[in-house]
Amino acid sequence: MDLCTSPLFERLASARHVLIAGGGGGFDVFSGLPLYFRLRAQGKTVSLANMSFTRLEGVQGEWTAPGVVRVDATTAGPEHYFPEGWLARWFARQGEEVSLYCLDRGGMAPVREAYASLHARLGFDAVVLVDGGTDILMRGDEVGLGTPVEDISSLGAVHALPEMTKLVVCLGFGVDRHHGVCHAHFLESVAALSKDGGYLGVTALLESMPEVARYKDAVSFVCARMPRAPSIVSLSVVSALEGEYGDVHRTVRTQGSTLWINPLMSMYWAFDLSAVARRCLYLEALADTRTPWEMSLVIEKFREERPIRPWMDIPV
Repeated sequence: MDLCTSPLFERLASARHVLIAGGGGGFDVFSGLPLYFRLRAQGKTVSLANMSFTRLEGVQGEWTAPGVVRVDATTAGPEHYFPEGWLARWFARQGEEVSLYCLDRGGMAPVREAYASLHARLGFDAVVLVDGGTDILMRGDEVGLGTPVEDISSLGAVHALPEMTKLVVCLGFGVDRHHGVCHAHFLESVAALSKDGGYLGVTALLESMPEVARYKDAVSFVCARMPRAPSIVSLSVVSALEGEYGDVHRTVRTQGSTLWINPLMSMYWAFDLSAVARRCLYLEALADTRTPWEMSLVIEKFREERPIRPWMDIPV
C-alpha cells in the first residue's frame, strides 16, 4: 500500500460480483450506494441486499428462499414503510432496473441460511456489509451497544459464508450517539483492528462526487415518500456532506435529542469482516439463535455476567 491506493478498493479490485448488504436494518443499504455506483462504473456486477425492517408478509415480491424477498420497481408493499421498494422505484426513474433482496429479521441461524441462499442464487465473490453508524464494531462489553441484534446477526451470517473477500464499511461516525453509543469505544475498536491488520482506513465522501450526488438524490426521493419514518442516519450523513455541524435536525424524529453532525460522519470506515467478527465477544453464543428476541436474551445474559466498560469521553 502507498498514499495513492485505497485499501478498500484494493481489496475489491479482483472481485467480479460484489454483494453490498445493509447489515443493521432500515436504510443501511443506502449507506452503500456511493460504493455501489463506483463499483458499477468500474464494470463490476453489484447486487444489493438489506436486513429489512419492512413488514415482509405485506410485500408482494418473489420469495427466493425462506426469509428472502426480491423486490423491484413494480413490487407493492406497505405504504408507510418500504425503503427497499422506493429505492427500486428511484432506480427506475434513472432508467435502471435494479432488484433488491430483503432479508427478514431473525436470529443468526436463519439469517445465515438466508445469506447462504443468496450466495447460491447470485454467485457473488465479495461481500461488503454496510452499517449506517458504527455500532457494528461494539464487541459486547461497552456501555452502549446501539442496536446489536441486526448488526451481529448479519456479521455472523456473512462470516459463515465460504472463503471470499468480506468487508465491513461504516458510514455515519457520531450518529449512534442518538442510540447511546460511546464513540471513544468505537475508536478503541478501530485501534485494536489496526493492530490486528483489520483496519482498511477511511475514504471521504464529498458532495462534488457524482456517486454522492446520486446517493443524496436517492435519500431525498425515498425519505420524501416516507414522511412518517425518514432515515435519521441517511439524513444526518447528508447534513454532514453539505457542511452542517453540530445539533442540526432534518426530521422531527430526532427532536428532543442532541445530534452531533460532523465531517467524520461522511467518511467510509472500512474493515476486514473476519477481523471484526473475531473481536465480537458473544458471536459464538448467538450462532444457533432463531429469533431476534432469543438474540436479545443471550446478549442480556452475556452482559449480566461480564463487567461493562463505562462511558469514556474523547479527550480532545
